[in-house]
Order: sequence, then C-alpha cells, then structure tokens
Amino acid sequence: MEKLDTQKAINALNRIMELELAGVVRYTHYSLMVYGYNRIPIVSWMKSNAEEGLAHAHKAGELVTLLGGHPSLKIGSLLETEKHDIGDILRESLEHEQTALAAYYDLLEISAGKSVLIEEYTREMIVQEELHLDEVNKMLRRPGEIAPFHG
Repeated sequence: MEKLDTQKAINALNRIMELELAGVVRYTHYSLMVYGYNRIPIVSWMKSNAEEGLAHAHKAGELVTLLGGHPSLKIGSLLETEKHDIGDILRESLEHEQTALAAYYDLLEISAGKSVLIEEYTREMIVQEELHLDEVNKMLRRPGEIAPFHG
C-alpha cells in the first residue's frame, strides 16, 4: 500500500473543516431570514443542517489531530448576497454544498488506497453530502417536477 501524504491529507481536512464551519454560519443566518407560511419546517431543517455541519467540522478536526496536524481556526468564505427569498437561499446552499462535496472528493483522491481510515471516513461523508445535495435539489423543484434542478 502506498504511503499517505499526511500533510496533503491534513490540508484537505482543514479545508473541509473551514467549509463545514462556514456552513454552520450560513445555515444559522439562513434560519433567521426565512419568512412565510413554510417558515417552521424550513427553519428546523436549516438548524439541523447547522448542527450537522458542526459535527462534520469536529470530525474533520479530530482526524487532523490524529494525523499530527493542527486544526484550522479559519472559516470558509461567507458572502452576504442580501437575497433572502427561500429559492435564493436554497440555490446558495446548493452551491456551498457542491463546494464541500468537491473538497471531500479531493480528500478521497489523496487517501484512496493509502489510508483505510481516511478513505472510509471520506466515502461516508461523500454519501452524506450527496444525499444532502439531493435533498436541496428536490426542494428547488416545482411540485410534480421529476427532472433534477439545474440552476
């Protein structure tokens, strides 16, 4: 088995940690900006996503320290678009989740065949992220629309 490039893995995990923490801030902000008839279930869903993002960031940070690295104190980019329509929020969420998914795929490339622990963690996270992306995608479709949303 080829040896894992530990520093590359630490850098990728820190990037994931930063993105997940940015997701916590985003979803917390979004949950405060939802108005209208469907507010309660949407706010609940967003708070749940913020909690999940914090758990994901913590898991990535634990792996950073397992590899002998120092967890990042940075946070991924946060852009206030001033768009608070639920459709705008969901499209921003979709974009953020796609960025996070790409970061997990980067880690998979670094760890594949080199560390069962990191590779299995990464595969599990990719499954969760892809299911989450599908959830957001379905929320962006009009009722009765079967084809995936492409925005």
